[in-house]
Order: sequence, then C-alpha cells, then structure tokens
Amino acid sequence: MSRGLAIVGYGKMGRLIERLAPEYGFEVRAKFTRENGLHNGAIPRESLEGVGVAVEFTTQDSASSNLQRLASLGVNAVCGTTGWYECLPAVHESVLAAGTGLVYGPNFSVGVNVFLETVAHAAAFFAKYPEYEAWGWEIHHSAKKDAPSGTLKKLAEEIRAAGYGRALTLTANRAGANPGTHEIGFDSAADTITLRHTARSREGFARGALRAARWIAGKKGVYEFREILSDLN
Repeated sequence: MSRGLAIVGYGKMGRLIERLAPEYGFEVRAKFTRENGLHNGAIPRESLEGVGVAVEFTTQDSASSNLQRLASLGVNAVCGTTGWYECLPAVHESVLAAGTGLVYGPNFSVGVNVFLETVAHAAAFFAKYPEYEAWGWEIHHSAKKDAPSGTLKKLAEEIRAAGYGRALTLTANRAGANPGTHEIGFDSAADTITLRHTARSREGFARGALRAARWIAGKKGVYEFREILSDLN
C-alpha cells in the first residue's frame, strides 16, 4: 500500500521526486509552491489529508517555518534545503514537542556522504604533517544561490573536526547546468592528493531523500542524514 507524500517546493528537485516516488512506495498527494503559501509557513492543513511524510526542498528563508508548520500538523519531514541551520534549535524543539520526525542534511546523495567520511579520514592523517596545506573547491549550476554550498561548508567542518587546524581555502564557481562537483586537495612541495566527487545528475539526491522519507515514516526525533545512512535500503 502506498504512503502519502507531500512535496514542499515543486522545482526541478520536487518534480524529480514526484517521478521517482512510486519506486519507494509513495503516492504524491500534495504539492506546494510559492503560489500556495509555502514561503509563509502557511501550508494548509486540509491539503495534507492522507500525508505522512513531506519532502522539503525550498529556500533558506522559508525552510525553518515550513518545517515547524509541518511538525505542528503532525507530518514527518525530510529537508534538503541548506542555509537555515541557525534555526535548527527552534525546529528541533518544534519537532520534539509535536512528537514527529525530521531528517535533514546538506546533501542527500549516498555517494557524497561516503565522500564526507573519506575526506574526514584523509584530513586526520594530513593534520599530522605540517608541510601539507588544504583547499576545497566546487562548481554548481548557475541557478544555485548559495556559494559556497552547504555541502562544501560541511566538508570544511569535517576537515576541522578531524583535527586539521591549518589554513583551508574554499572557492565556489557557478556556471551552466553542472549538478555539482566537490573537490578537496592536500598539497605539499613533494606532491598533491586530490579527492573529488562528481554528481552526474540530481537523481542521486532525489533517491537519497526518498530513502530518508521511507525511513522516517512513523518515527520520532531529529536526525542528520549521515546518522541514518547505514540503515537505508
């Protein structure tokens, strides 16, 4: 039996999620755009009849209000929007108070999250060798608004958390239709080590979000996507 799914933010990612949703046991029963109130956190209760999980891909200005509204209506959520994490404590409190569930993350690609782990391990090694300096670089399509992206910021956080405390230069390019390439490098006078993840399309992000939606259905609590990665199928 299909579960009811709402798509909050019906752009390119939302339309892709709609197309792939049946493969993950979901029926899309509601779609929200700027025209029907989602950017004001005013998702109407009556539009969520039969919906158990919502997937939220909007903007940093509206994500936190959308997530708090969904929680107040008893709907679990998956959020792939970035740039709103300063509001995470308030969203966390709303979700716990409502007894609902939330999975969030800067990137829902399984490959990117494995890449994060790989970069963290590499940074821990290079932290011990002062001759190595580090950089981070990315390129995304020209319509992507945040630069650097949430993913590149997360990569930098992982490098720091691994104990690498020296200079780390981050640069971001926006051009064309590139779905996303992230590169981390460590350079010395002797050699260069480069780690790179290249997305071929948005499909990996959409499939990760749908796996997370299937996982969070019926659960309570707030989870980062990486925390649940080993439980997904």
